[in-house]
This record gives sequence, structure tokens and C-alpha cells, in this order.
Amino acid sequence: MSNLKDMYKTVVKDPFPAEMSIRLGDQELKFKKRTWHLDNQTKGLRYGENPDQPAALYELTGGGLTLEGVEFRPAGQGLVASLDESQMVQAGKHPGKINLTDVDNGINILQYLTAKPAAVILKHNNPCGAAWSDQGLAVAVEKAFWADRIAAFGGTVVVNRPLGKDTAELINSFYFEVVAAPGFQPGALDVLKGRKNLRILEIPALGDLSVLVGQPFLEIKSLVDGGLVVQFSFRNRILSTADFLPATAKKDGVDTLARRPSAKEADDLLFAWAVEAGVSSNSIIFARDGATVSVGTGEQDRVGCVDATIAKAYTKYADSLSFKELGLSIYELKAKAKTEADLATKLADIEARTAQAKGGLPGSVAVSDGFFPFRDGVDLCIEQGITAIAQPGGSIRDHEIVEAVNAAKPQVAMVFTGQRSFKH
Repeated sequence: MSNLKDMYKTVVKDPFPAEMSIRLGDQELKFKKRTWHLDNQTKGLRYGENPDQPAALYELTGGGLTLEGVEFRPAGQGLVASLDESQMVQAGKHPGKINLTDVDNGINILQYLTAKPAAVILKHNNPCGAAWSDQGLAVAVEKAFWADRIAAFGGTVVVNRPLGKDTAELINSFYFEVVAAPGFQPGALDVLKGRKNLRILEIPALGDLSVLVGQPFLEIKSLVDGGLVVQFSFRNRILSTADFLPATAKKDGVDTLARRPSAKEADDLLFAWAVEAGVSSNSIIFARDGATVSVGTGEQDRVGCVDATIAKAYTKYADSLSFKELGLSIYELKAKAKTEADLATKLADIEARTAQAKGGLPGSVAVSDGFFPFRDGVDLCIEQGITAIAQPGGSIRDHEIVEAVNAAKPQVAMVFTGQRSFKH
């Protein structure tokens, strides 16, 4: 077992070359491998997705790409790929792939949430909690944390505003492995450095992510046979509430139109659709008051994803009650309740309150990264008190979907995004 533990502390020998080029026709992108001098060693990535996988990080340093009149992101706009030792305020061991890709996906989401102070907490390259708030960064971080306290343990928190001392104290009251911010206000670093194993990254461009929006990068997927699939990266067309499309459908010559969301519902839908850009598909997100309530990821069927995301919301709600009132996770409480009668009574009370509150879902909105092939997923949302839904539209049963929200009491709003947001 000690050898296995050592694997996670070892920097794997890096066999990759110092430079790399990708040629597409007569255009070329040039890359340089990143290394850092840390702990008296000059090395690149500690390892890849697993400790026995050598890996390297390359920064785009030259060349350019334009396809069909669309200019791709040029060199000089680096974020994670441009990190140097000075930005690794507290680095510990050399960074591994998963640390950096979690930060990168946080940036991917935050590029669409620049209007307010925002925070994303990630685990295994998916957001477990996200929030934005006019009340400041500390409020956003706290709301993101309580959206999924369990999954946030040991996670990565990425924010889009300079991090103040109050937010640092809040972060230190939880357990994170990585924090990334555009800067740190006086006193904040002193607080954060109190946790010696916390990796602290300062990425100034996090404060100006709006420059990335609309400009794609070359996305590359590797196949098992060594082949490659290249594509334009996802470009979010919903950048304001005005970009949502009316949810309308026609059947037998009759047009059916869904209720438009209120201003508050539209703002929550805008927020949730931004978070959706960083979630593995199939996915469903429930959100309320500028924070995620439950994030469902990677399910194979749409209605199953809705069902799983509802169940997740109930679990997280019960856990929040249990932890705040008893200092126990919901799983610890269930284990102790088997042998302790007083805790069994408290568990029953928490479960009853969770059921009565429907896991905190009433008043939330829902977004779906793909259209609803049947109305069953929408019906499940309505049963839980969801008040508004955003989804791509385009199903052959759109008329049934719109009829479902129109028949709800009270009527549920729906809009179309006009694009799918799958992430594989």
C-alpha cells in the first residue's frame, strides 16, 4: 500500500518532445511543452489521468488557424497552458493533468458568467456546484459549496474576481485541493497558505474571460486506433436572456406556444445554460437564485437523467440538514441510526422534511443539454415544482413537450436554446 501512495507523489518521467506542431493543410499551429522549476526539480506534468500515465502540457505559441472565415483563438491568450512558477503561488508537487483540466473546465464555464462575481467547484472535470451573485464572491462560493457539499470535498474552486480575505477564510473552512483566481486582495494569501497542501493558482486572465466568447479553439478527440476527430469548440449562442427562442411547435396546422419565463426565471436559465457548457452529457441541471441545486451528468437516457438529478437533489438537501444540525453527513447519520435510536428518530425527521421540501426543488428552473424525445422527463420536472425549462428544441414530439408545460398548474415556462450542448 505504501508503494501505491508513493505513486501519487512521484513525477513520472516525461518522454515527450519540447516542441510540437499540428499542420492543417497549409496552416500550422505551433506548441511548446511546459515545464516548471518546483521543489528543486525542472519537470512538466506530474502524470496524466492516472499515476502510471506519462503526460505533457503544451502551450500554443505560434501559427494560426482560420476555417471558413472563422478565426480560431491565437497564441498569447493562454490561461492554464501559460501558467508559470510565479502564478503557482503555492504549488506543492508538480501539477497533474486532472488538477489543470478541472481548472480549465471551470474557466470554460466562467467565460459565460462574467456579468457577476461567480464561482465553480469542480470534481472529475464536472461542476458539482456553481453560483453567481450580485452580493459578492464570498456569497457565490458559499452557495456553490452548499449546492453539493459532499462532492466539493477535495475539489477545485475557480472564481472570476480577485479573491478577498473573507472568501479565503470561507474556502479554508472547507477542504479543497486547488483554488484559482485572477488575483488576491490583501490578507487573502496569508489565510490560504495556512493549508500547506492547497494548490493556489493566480491566473490574471480569469478577470477578463469575455474576450474568449465566440472565438473557437481547435478541439481534438483521440480514438483508440490512434485516429483523430477534430472539431470547432462549442460556441454558446445564449449570451443574454434575449437570446432564448420562444418554445413553439406545430401539429395538424395548429401552433402551440409555451409561456415565456419571468425575468428571474430567465436569469436563472441563463446561468444554468452557462454551467451546462461544462457538464458531461446527457445532463440536466436544476438551478435557483443564481446557484445550482442539482447537477446530473453522464446519463444514457434523458428521463433517467432527470430522475437521477431529482434523487441527487433530495440527497444533497438531506445532507445539508444533517451536516448543519448534527455535524454528520447523511451517510454517516444513516449508518449510526442503525444502532442509535435517537439518531434514527432524527434521520426520520430529516427524511420527512426533505420529502416535504421536495429536495429544495420547488421554484427552481431546469436546463437540458439535449431535446426531450418524450414528455416523461418534463413531467418529472413539473411534479417537483420546476417553474421554467430551457432546452434545445427540435424533437418530433415538441408539440407534446409544449403541451405538457402549458397544462401544468401553475403553467410552467419553456424556451428553446436553438443549439445542443453535448460534451463527451
